[in-house]
Amino acid sequence: MSILDAAIALASRVHAGQVDKAGKSYILHPLRLMMKFDGLEEQLVSLLHDVVEDGDVTLDELRGLGIPEVVVTAIDCLTKRKGESYEQFIARIRPNPLATKVKIADIHDNLDLTRLPVVRDKDLERAAKYHRALRYLQEQ
Repeated sequence: MSILDAAIALASRVHAGQVDKAGKSYILHPLRLMMKFDGLEEQLVSLLHDVVEDGDVTLDELRGLGIPEVVVTAIDCLTKRKGESYEQFIARIRPNPLATKVKIADIHDNLDLTRLPVVRDKDLERAAKYHRALRYLQEQ
């Protein structure tokens, strides 16, 4: 099994039963991100960017699976810390080019409000927050 196949399997296990804000299977989100990239590192980060935060996987377990350290470091950057504000989280991502590249793709995917059956005020507020983060990450 290739490292990419192993990452797809792990992400599928971790996100099994999870749904996004539109009620769709959550695994579709990291798969959509993965498809935006040709490079293996970007694909791995895209697939695994939420497995630590939303699942029971540790960074050391990722290392044990043979995930390259540059990918593990980017995933760590993309894992929001307890008590960390969204602004602090985004600021922590920006120094890491790989994490930044994937987060920009992540935000673009999250900004697709056409996936929602109804767009509510809270969705528009979240979109505004994402647009601010996108501008900040693209300032570099």
